[in-house]
Amino acid sequence: MRKIVVIGELVLDTIFSGGQPVKSFVGGRVANAAASLARAGTPCTMVSECTTDRVGDLIIDYLVGHGVNVHSVDRYPDGATRLSAIFTDGEHKQIVNYGAYPKDRFNVVWPRIDENDVVLMGSLYAVDLPQRERLMELLRHAVERKAIILYLPGLQHGIGFRITHVMPNLLENMELSQIVVATTADLAAIFPGESVEECFHHHISFYDNTFIHLDTQGVHVYNAHHHFTMPAGGNQLPVHSLGWQSGFTAGVIHGLLRTGTGREQLPALDERQWHTILGDGLRWGADCVSTGENAISAALADEVRTATNHA
Repeated sequence: MRKIVVIGELVLDTIFSGGQPVKSFVGGRVANAAASLARAGTPCTMVSECTTDRVGDLIIDYLVGHGVNVHSVDRYPDGATRLSAIFTDGEHKQIVNYGAYPKDRFNVVWPRIDENDVVLMGSLYAVDLPQRERLMELLRHAVERKAIILYLPGLQHGIGFRITHVMPNLLENMELSQIVVATTADLAAIFPGESVEECFHHHISFYDNTFIHLDTQGVHVYNAHHHFTMPAGGNQLPVHSLGWQSGFTAGVIHGLLRTGTGREQLPALDERQWHTILGDGLRWGADCVSTGENAISAALADEVRTATNHA
C-alpha cells in the first residue's frame, strides 16, 4: 500500500479576539493534512520535531488520535514547542511566535519511502536554514526512491519578510517537486508584483512540474500540456481558511492514490483525470470547513475507508 510522508513544523495556534483567547488548535496545513489522510486510513508518517513539554504532548496526542505515525518526530528535551498567538481585530491580523529549538536539530528517524509514495512538505520549515542540510538529504532520498513530492511554498505565520533569505531553498524545493500548490496570497508574498501566469512561466514551468493555483474563483492547473480552470461555481472558495487548505491538499493526495496515479503517470494526466483528482480536494476542503475542523470529519473518513475496502 502506498504511503504518505509529511514534513513540516508542529505548532499550537491560539486565536485571540478582543484581547481574549478564543480557541487553540494544532496549526499548519501539512500537519492537519496528515491528520485527514491518516483518519481516512492512509498510512501517514509525520517528520518533524517538538519538545517533550505539555504543548508538544497536545500536538502529538492530536496526531496519534487521528492515526498519524509519529515515530519520525524528534522529541527534544531542551527548548519549547512552537506557539503562535494570532490576534484578530476586524480585518487586521497580527501573529506573534514563541518557542525555542535546540542548536542540534532535526535528529529524526527517516521513514521508509518507496516508489510512488507521496511526500508532502511546506511552510517555513521546508526552507529554513538550521535543519535544511538534513532535510535535503531526506528529500534527495525521496527523489531517488521515485516518490511524488508535493510542495506548499506559502510561508505562514507572518514571516514573509524573510523571503529573500530563503528564496534559493524555496526554488530548489520547486525543482525537486512534481506538484506545487499555492494561493494568490502565497504568490504575492513570494513573487511580489508578478501575475499568476508570470509566476508560473518565470519560476515554475521549467521544472516540468504541475502548478495548482488556488483563488476564490476556482482551481487553476498549469503544466507543460494544460492550462485549465475548475470554477468555484455559485460559492467562492474559502482558500484562506487553514481547514480548507489542509483538507484540499489531503484530498488531492487521496485523489492521486485513489486513481492509481504514480510519478510516471503525472505528466500524462489529461484534464478529465485532473478534474477527478481535484474533485477529491474540493470535497475534502469543503468538509473541513462545514465541520469547523482542520481535518476531515469522522463521517467522511468512514466513507472513504469503506470505499477503499470495497475497491
